Amino acid sequence: MSELSVNHLLGIKYITEEDIHLIFETADHFKEVINRPIKKVPSLRDITIANLFFENSTRTRLSFELAEKRLSADVVNFSAASSSVKKGETLIDTVNNILSMKVDMVVMRHPNPGAGIFLSRHIDASIVNAGDGAHEHPTQALLDCFSIRERLGDVAGKKVVIVGDILHSRVALSNIFALQKLGAEVKVCGPKTLIPKYIENLGVEVEGNLQKALQWCDVANMLRVQNERMDISYFPSTREYAQQFGLTKKVLDSLDKEIIVMHPGPINRGVEVTSDVADSDQAIILDQVQNGVAVRMAVIYLLASKIKHHED
Repeated sequence: MSELSVNHLLGIKYITEEDIHLIFETADHFKEVINRPIKKVPSLRDITIANLFFENSTRTRLSFELAEKRLSADVVNFSAASSSVKKGETLIDTVNNILSMKVDMVVMRHPNPGAGIFLSRHIDASIVNAGDGAHEHPTQALLDCFSIRERLGDVAGKKVVIVGDILHSRVALSNIFALQKLGAEVKVCGPKTLIPKYIENLGVEVEGNLQKALQWCDVANMLRVQNERMDISYFPSTREYAQQFGLTKKVLDSLDKEIIVMHPGPINRGVEVTSDVADSDQAIILDQVQNGVAVRMAVIYLLASKIKHHED
């Protein structure tokens, strides 16, 4: 199979296992490209991509922008947090304005779940969901699984625990879908108040004790505590959270095996993981960042080749 089964990347839920493998093989190629002295390829010289961020995000936006520029695409950045959206302009108006500039692809982060799906039904461009509320964040899950595959050889059969704020996390949901599609076993671990009620319907076990979860897993993905999404207090204090669910070097060394540690960033050092864990050989946090560019290049390239195909 040499092309994606979809015209948009709206969520992991909507793509197949074959799609994921194709994205990974393409990312392998691009990873080699970004390690060359000249990091650009002319693949998308005639494609225009608009980055629409209706929510602040430095890391994801920079990663997409870099991926687009490495592919030689024309890039239009639109930060809606500081634009006419504040003046009451609707999503459709904003997008139609941008499309009148002849944009082929839109990378969008939006606070409302399903915003990308809504958009894909109303406009002609290819949509990449860069995070919609607490719903999905597909490229993050792809880069996380790609990083596991790179370090452990394969995702199938691996045991992955996702630790922390599962309730507010689009990273958790996309990761669960991606890991399961690739044949991994998934558990979640965190304060009861931060574990959604429906989680077991997804075929995911809940483990309340971090030590037990770590003893079980091959990979621990430590999620950021998302204070900005919490309108009420879900746990007594950050200190207490760190004591129960924070990963320290002492805990890591007490396991009778070596696990790998991931974090989608930005890290609250001393909360989800201590600095000596974040900087240790077992952490693949910086690999995730580098892989993020290669994986996003792959996604954009594969979607763009469908656009070109369509135009031919």
